[in-house]
Amino acid sequence: MSTSRVLFRPTEATHRVTTLELFFDLVFVFAFTQVTAFMAADPSPANALRGLVLLALLWWAWCSYAWLGNQAHADEGVVRATFVLAMVAMFLTALAIPEAFSDTPGGLDGPVVLAISYVAVRLLHLGCYLVAAGDDTGLRRQLLITLVPVSLAAVILVVGSIVGPPYQAPLWALALLVDYVGIWVTSTDGWRLTSPVHFAERHGLIVIVALGESLVAIGVGVGGFGITAPIMVAAVLGVLVAVCLWWLYFDVVAHVGERVLARAEGQQRTTLARDSYTYLHFPIVMSVIFLALGLKKVLEYVADTDHHDLSDALTGTPLVALYVGVAVHLLGHVAFRRRNVHSWNVQRLVAAAVLLVLLPVAWNLPALASLALVVAVLGTLVAWEVLRFGTLRDRVRHPRAESVS
Repeated sequence: MSTSRVLFRPTEATHRVTTLELFFDLVFVFAFTQVTAFMAADPSPANALRGLVLLALLWWAWCSYAWLGNQAHADEGVVRATFVLAMVAMFLTALAIPEAFSDTPGGLDGPVVLAISYVAVRLLHLGCYLVAAGDDTGLRRQLLITLVPVSLAAVILVVGSIVGPPYQAPLWALALLVDYVGIWVTSTDGWRLTSPVHFAERHGLIVIVALGESLVAIGVGVGGFGITAPIMVAAVLGVLVAVCLWWLYFDVVAHVGERVLARAEGQQRTTLARDSYTYLHFPIVMSVIFLALGLKKVLEYVADTDHHDLSDALTGTPLVALYVGVAVHLLGHVAFRRRNVHSWNVQRLVAAAVLLVLLPVAWNLPALASLALVVAVLGTLVAWEVLRFGTLRDRVRHPRAESVS
């Protein structure tokens, strides 16, 4: 057996997601839950922006390992060891999220712990990727180029954690800008994407993780309160929102995206993967975490009868997170379709616009009614697409059956 086979096992075109990658995603379940709790503890616009920064950090770390798992089997050789070490470092990062911008007295410095743990995740990835590149000089050159913006962003991140407020948040935002733009600018023809199936499946799974967090938020929102009829109604409505978002992504969108990616070849495929998944899936996933914040607060309003009654309106950042979160999610679908098949999804543009128009109306409605309004918009959208595009939908979902008939 060659040395490379001992160190790593290259993927093939039919490669699928490994169980270790699924295990790896569980750390991000915890991290997303931490971000939701972080924003819920102080539901102000400024803290929502801090939450967005944290989500952007988490997303970039997750994406880097999605690319690595497409280059080499995540559950073999040095790649397995790297994924395990990255899980540990990312778990420490998630533990520090409550102290991300304000250190709790006693113990280690929270922002510094988060920054150093996060940098470890990123550097472990690049080191392992260099090994998994094997004899591919083009990929190795690309990774060395990528090391420049990653290292610069890491330095800025650590410096920001040390200097603290009021400079920390702007410095962390700068680190993200350097990382995101730097990767885009330095992207050449060196990247490889062996398995389109694996890559599309990985991103579908992280969408499921985000939707799972929205369900967790429903349960957390009523934690410690006795079950009541209003709680049951709110919980059902919250689950229906998550189901509608699942339907809108996985019923057709995920299938089309995977097939378009599979048809592309060479540099066209890697560029499409970068644009459609690494960049355009960020608003799709991030928006669901903000939705989770809105759901959590609605359930709290309904459950905590000592401080709220059923006529109280959900206002401020939580309501914006609920409505704008769903709207941004739909706009993410629109952008994804535009990049993949070069056409506009008009009905989802309309649904997003309707939600934004209804936001001022919802500001004056009871919290439960505001949530019901979101369900009504999403339910109407799902029903319209099923009825209006039934034949096309069936063809996309069952291509073999269509060809046989």
